[in-house]
Amino acid sequence: MLDEFVWGKVSRISPEAPVPVVEVSKESSYPGGAANVARNLVEFTRSVRVLGAIGSDGYGAQLRGLLAEEHIQTDSLVEVAGFPTIVKTRIIARQQQVVRVDRERRTAPSAETLAAILAEVERVLPETDAIIFEDYGKGLIVQALKDAVCELVRGRGIVVTVDPNPGNPLDWSGTTAIKPNRSEAFAAAGVPLGEPADDPLQDVPLLEVGRRLIERWRVSQLLITLSEHGMILFDDGQPPYHTPTRAQEVFDVSGAGDTAISLYTLALVAGATAREAAEVANHASGIVVGKLGTATVSREELVASFPG
Repeated sequence: MLDEFVWGKVSRISPEAPVPVVEVSKESSYPGGAANVARNLVEFTRSVRVLGAIGSDGYGAQLRGLLAEEHIQTDSLVEVAGFPTIVKTRIIARQQQVVRVDRERRTAPSAETLAAILAEVERVLPETDAIIFEDYGKGLIVQALKDAVCELVRGRGIVVTVDPNPGNPLDWSGTTAIKPNRSEAFAAAGVPLGEPADDPLQDVPLLEVGRRLIERWRVSQLLITLSEHGMILFDDGQPPYHTPTRAQEVFDVSGAGDTAISLYTLALVAGATAREAAEVANHASGIVVGKLGTATVSREELVASFPG
């Protein structure tokens, strides 16, 4: 999807309705959604490609161009006739988001679209170390797609991670790790969402959610992001591991989950343990929430965030 930002200032209330009037000073656009995961990865490796659906429209062409500028491979994108490229427009005034406008149409993929995407997966597998399923609940990621991809990678030693959407309850067995945020995890586990405990390791409902999801999804690694409380890792056979937030200031949480799943996956591919990967992801997420917009973290910023 395409993330648009309209920046300006508010100096008066509209005479037409009790809403602020934003005087626009600049506009900017970035690859968003799963494409923002790719943006986070390309800071650390040039071998990144996106597989997904876009429309045969101006926004789709703009998204391709922005991705190409950042050296992200776009040859596996599938253009779907009649499908509008998803666009999210955020209007920001004085460092605060005033409103967000979404242009999208949720639709299930056709057999032809699924076949085209799976053909691309199979084509690039020989040069692939990891696959990330980034589910924004827009319709493309269905059980048939997930099952087919997991079957293709079986026995190849490829890391498969998931950023799930509770509104799209799939069987995620056969993947390496899953990373929901706290509210998504509670929704997926069917546990009422309450106030978090100060110490996540003493948060009984949270620990129960982790147990349920490890069992339901049949996955060995579950990383739950906890906003200001950092992250908690459920690593099969190990006690839960909590890493507190590394954020110094929080300006904008847009894309923090994208940073977490991308850096966690990259660390696993590089040979890190699950706990080491969680620390890397947590440090990176702590950096991006201190930036406005759909931000990424650089190699230098990440290294500097670790002591010594």
